[in-house]
Amino acid sequence: MKDILLITPPFTQLNTPYPATAYLKGFLNTKNISAYQMDLGIEVILDMFSKKGLTEIFCHIERSRDADSPNSQLLTSNSQRIYSLKDDYIKTIDSVIAFLQGKNPSLARQICSGNFLPEASRFEQLDDMEFAFGSMGMQDKAKHLATLYLEDLSDFIVECVDENFGFSRYAERLGRSANSFDELYEHLQQDVTFIDEITIKILKERIEEVQPKLVCFSVPFPGNLYSAFRCAQFIKANFPKIKTAMGGGFPNTELRELKDQRVFEFFDFITLDDGELPVELLYNFVCHSELASESEFKRTFLLENNQVVYKNNSTRHDYKQAEVGTPDYSDLLLDKYISVIEVANPMHSLWSDGRWNKLTMAHGCYWGKCTFCDISLDYIKLYEPIAAKILVDRMEELMAQTGENGFHFVDEAAPPALMREVALEIIKRNLVVTWWTNIRFEKSFTADLCLLLKESGCIAVSGGLEVASDRLLALIKKGVTVAQVAQVTRNFTESGIMVHAYLMYGYPTQTIQETVDSLEMVRQLFELGVLQSGFWHQFAMTAHSPVGMFPEEFGVIPEQNEITFANNDVNFKDKTGINHDKFSFGLKKSLFNYMHGICFNYDLQDWFDFKIPKTKVPSDYIYKCLQSEQNFTTKPNAKIVWLGGKPQTEIFIKSKKGNSWEMMKLTFHSKTQTFDISVNADEGKWLVEVLEKNSVSSDYKMTFSQLKMTFEQKWEDFELFWYSKPMMTLRQFGLVTL
Repeated sequence: MKDILLITPPFTQLNTPYPATAYLKGFLNTKNISAYQMDLGIEVILDMFSKKGLTEIFCHIERSRDADSPNSQLLTSNSQRIYSLKDDYIKTIDSVIAFLQGKNPSLARQICSGNFLPEASRFEQLDDMEFAFGSMGMQDKAKHLATLYLEDLSDFIVECVDENFGFSRYAERLGRSANSFDELYEHLQQDVTFIDEITIKILKERIEEVQPKLVCFSVPFPGNLYSAFRCAQFIKANFPKIKTAMGGGFPNTELRELKDQRVFEFFDFITLDDGELPVELLYNFVCHSELASESEFKRTFLLENNQVVYKNNSTRHDYKQAEVGTPDYSDLLLDKYISVIEVANPMHSLWSDGRWNKLTMAHGCYWGKCTFCDISLDYIKLYEPIAAKILVDRMEELMAQTGENGFHFVDEAAPPALMREVALEIIKRNLVVTWWTNIRFEKSFTADLCLLLKESGCIAVSGGLEVASDRLLALIKKGVTVAQVAQVTRNFTESGIMVHAYLMYGYPTQTIQETVDSLEMVRQLFELGVLQSGFWHQFAMTAHSPVGMFPEEFGVIPEQNEITFANNDVNFKDKTGINHDKFSFGLKKSLFNYMHGICFNYDLQDWFDFKIPKTKVPSDYIYKCLQSEQNFTTKPNAKIVWLGGKPQTEIFIKSKKGNSWEMMKLTFHSKTQTFDISVNADEGKWLVEVLEKNSVSSDYKMTFSQLKMTFEQKWEDFELFWYSKPMMTLRQFGLVTL
């Protein structure tokens, strides 16, 4: 028996739990409030995609056709093929799921050998992708084939069972920009769907087992909304004493102007923004209301006298990030998540392949200026970093708890200075971790910093290039230029860190010429190998962004609707009158090929079935951006850090024109090679001492100005020494300035 049941409703990710409930449970632990959490999405998927589940799905379709229901119409040839192969799907499904859970690795050979998996339309793309398998290991190739197999089944379910199904969303359309609750409410009055029945069966079992007093649904996306309401509806009808609440990303952004009383037929409370204090106060109200002289709430909607009221009457402040505890992943089925590979691109696969512990380096965004972003909302506006030592403490706790050493830092944009301190702390503690995060492509990411991040276990970063146009980047207030992005992505790539770029088209006032030029910039970035992955998305105007709040400044005309339910995406007309939708297919098709390292020689016109203007970007624009001269200036307060080990030393005599003097040869062994440098013997002894003092495991780190001062106490011309060929070699192999 637990006081609170925390639920992520279907569907989010197959490969790893969405972290919101783990964050909340970690906080509740610090308050000794008992809680149980479940990812209802993965449990429903595992029920459906099993021998028993597929048998029930095929039987359901047979019953529907026999009953002459709407599903009795003729199946498409693809669904007919899947239906005809139902015995093969039922036979193989348990083995495939076990393989994707990492429990049956030997099946990879059978999957790759052919004639094991039944194949439908998703496999038709294999002819185009066979080239990619040469660079993929057998396990990855088998994961990709198994993913196509699951996607075939998903297509079949969408056509024959439930049109709203999707692996990472369910009935998403009902939650998108639903200014009125009418359509969703109408769907909730209809009979439960086949997938609803599975969801409710699992939910009922868990409620009877946990016996909570309060059920909190974390709803991150529109694709979770319908299921959250359907589950709450079931609880109200069958467990009327249990109170229900909803929080998470969707209400935080969409439900800030909620007015419809019917919402509270399903939920007793809806909370906004950081959930820790609101949930603690709900717990007090539900479980210990007799102790409170007056009920306190924090950013909470509820119904009073049949009216929706917003209560924020607590004088208590939100908890600092150092006080919220370490996320707690207990109760979740960590060994049953499914790793899939949708696209044969190693960077792109990070979102769907592998189990990641999720953490946040900083609350909010340290930049907070981008005009398309919801920067008026607290989860972005209120910036608060966490101390590096606390973060790495939490990493160690999570590794002990989950047995996993992979981390995805889910920041809006991880701060470079904090990333540096976290990396140093990881290396200092001799931890073996793998991590990746979201960043801004700012000039702070020098080659040296990227080298340090790689050494600490960073394997990838993702960041917003958005529209690759300096005029539009300035309008967006991104704070970067295309040239700067190119140089930063080069620094990451050369250090061995993969880079993913978020790309945007259709930004207000964007011209057709700028869209074409932006594509050419992206083509060059991929051709030169400084980008490994990307994704184009069309600009969407949101109510809480500067564009949404001040549309006249950006040349857009919003379509105003009465808001009684959700309000985020705002329909609008761009004064340019350009139909940006028509670029979608060509942009995405070209990017798909660029990500696989091909078609760079295609004319941009080849990607579109309508006439586009020639690009005005020189074909060597990005190349020239990368030819920046070596910067021979270093900030005086930059820290000097040595990432390598102790060198072997040897004194030898060098002679020239009758003169001889002592030299020192320093031999270094890195993980992959051995190299040596030779310097004046006295300078060599000084250098060995400096390297030891400034090793990454040392608590003491000299600044550049301190290093220069100690050198010039004995010799002159420090800059001549620092930028000499031997020192440049050493800097290439791990002597970094941060």
